[in-house]
Amino acid sequence: MIRAAVLHGIKTYEYEFVGFRDGWRGVVDGDTMDLPRTRVRGLAREDGTILGTSRTHPYSGPGGGPGSIGVMLERHHIDAIVATGGEGTLAGAARLAEAGLPVVGVPKTIDNDLQVIDYTLGFDTAVSIATHAMDRLRTTGESHHRCMVAEVMGRDVGWIALLSGMSAGAHAVLIPEQKVSMDQVCAWVREVYDRGRSPLVVVAEGFVPEDHEDVLAGKGTEADGPPRLGGIGEYVTQEIERLTGIETRNTTLGHIQRGGAPRASTGCWPPASGWPWSTSCTRSSGAGWSPSAARTWSASTSPRRSRGSRPSSSTAGTRPKSSSAAESNRARPPRSNSATPPPSLIPYPSVLTT
Repeated sequence: MIRAAVLHGIKTYEYEFVGFRDGWRGVVDGDTMDLPRTRVRGLAREDGTILGTSRTHPYSGPGGGPGSIGVMLERHHIDAIVATGGEGTLAGAARLAEAGLPVVGVPKTIDNDLQVIDYTLGFDTAVSIATHAMDRLRTTGESHHRCMVAEVMGRDVGWIALLSGMSAGAHAVLIPEQKVSMDQVCAWVREVYDRGRSPLVVVAEGFVPEDHEDVLAGKGTEADGPPRLGGIGEYVTQEIERLTGIETRNTTLGHIQRGGAPRASTGCWPPASGWPWSTSCTRSSGAGWSPSAARTWSASTSPRRSRGSRPSSSTAGTRPKSSSAAESNRARPPRSNSATPPPSLIPYPSVLTT
């Protein structure tokens, strides 16, 4: 996403970009690094972020809040903040936007737990990694005649567990949204085992069994307060073995799901949101879509500074390269922001919702 924003901003509008180190911590502290075109070269196939991340909230500390951040943006001559992240990052971004700061939010989280969007950046890669791991667990389970339990990430939602479990052919998928008794889980396991198969159970870390009130969090709490989840996979494993007598083993995938090169589909999404696409990238059939419509949509994702407006910033942040470049941008005909992205540029939502 950083690469798409920087390349599009430089090539189309001659903007300069800076990145804030460690997410909102860098915004609060004014800790920036330049992002020239050479700095984002080759990022398309890299995982993680070159900027770092943290659990800092943009309203934390003396440098937090819209007033202090606005002063910092003025000082660095930054025009807009592009905040890329999940629930916490975008909740902070929404508050700043409501306070009047120019902020663009980009959904990027493996949990896929954001509203108003079907798929988030990183989710498909995490599902793919989890599915491959479960395929290997199935092999071990079949050869040793065991029940295998796989614990995956998912604090409040079970998207990773659900889709990876479906893809791997799991016999039970346990998610936070649906309470199930261990007696029912064991009945499913016993039914599969009696047919001569080795059961595979997938459980999200935030799953709460029917006879429990809270999630299992035996590892304490995070620095910012929430419980540090982990242990539900081992609990389910012990209960299955105790109630059924079937030898059962547990594997916790943990942070393995967060790393690795992005899937091709994930790598295609940011450029589809940021590049002025040509005819070959637009829909050839369907009413209303043309190359110009696709360019209008992609251009509307990049904030542009107007005459007399207050400078603002970016996680990556944008600022005009020179006064002549800014004047050139202002002289361009205005683009409509009413266009919505063509379906051909959205790689996922139509796949699972039809």
